[in-house]
Amino acid sequence: MNILLWHVHGSWTTSFVQGKHRYLVPVNDARDEWGRGRARTFRWPASAEELPLEEIRDVDVAIAQRPGELDLIPPHVPVIYVEHNTPKGDVPYTRHPLADRDDVVIAHVTHFNELFWDCGATRTTVIEHGIVEPAARWTGELERLAIVTNDPIRRGRVTGTDLFERFPSVDVFGMGVTGLTGLATYEDPPQHEMHAAVARRRAYLHLCRWTSLGLSLIEAMRMGMPVIALATTETVAAVPPDAGVLSTRVGDLVEAAHWLLDEPDEAARIGARARQVSLARYGIDRFLADWDRLLEEETCASR
Repeated sequence: MNILLWHVHGSWTTSFVQGKHRYLVPVNDARDEWGRGRARTFRWPASAEELPLEEIRDVDVAIAQRPGELDLIPPHVPVIYVEHNTPKGDVPYTRHPLADRDDVVIAHVTHFNELFWDCGATRTTVIEHGIVEPAARWTGELERLAIVTNDPIRRGRVTGTDLFERFPSVDVFGMGVTGLTGLATYEDPPQHEMHAAVARRRAYLHLCRWTSLGLSLIEAMRMGMPVIALATTETVAAVPPDAGVLSTRVGDLVEAAHWLLDEPDEAARIGARARQVSLARYGIDRFLADWDRLLEEETCASR
């Protein structure tokens, strides 16, 4: 199957292109948001091919992730719209931009998203995340906390940036982290290098107030890291009580951070459980099988 999709979310796309299909990824000279092409800091298989949009032919199905992509998709090609984000605006009354359409199906990445978006009569489904197994494993020898996030300065309260400095010994990894004051930052390292560095930290800190579900959180759990997180959005379903410490009281999370920094054996015990949970719920084989079923349904229905 030939699948058209834009490179929008590197971590999600890295999992998606592990399947058995041919993935056609638009590229332009600027490698901007409409033509990033193949990832440069993630490892993608050869079946993910970058081509100028005007040279992409014989598309069986298109994966859209932004409303602006819909007008760029050839006519009569079935479309699956992946909703990565929590709704913005007048929550819980926020109407999805593709609400009440009969020519598309919306695939939410979490049950929380499907619950909170008002999609009207548009068909919806949920395909939960699946991740490629990180090469790194948690060692936790550094008595520090790891945060992985993108654009924390611009996104501010959404990513909990205002809370970072309340915690001890924080290291922040990701895009747009340079400029955070009073914190050690690591700007956009290659994914495998970032995993190796994060795995040396004692615990993973997730302070997002209103995001869908960070793949970096699932990756940290898969590496065997204990999790300290705000009990918001899908996180409460992804991290059971024995796999981390969740709370909406920031003070409780600060206490948990000090506890795990001081107790490496407890960190190891909780991290081992976190890995079990991630393996059971967010496996790549289940993710790809779910997508294959949806892709087959949509392409068959359009014939």
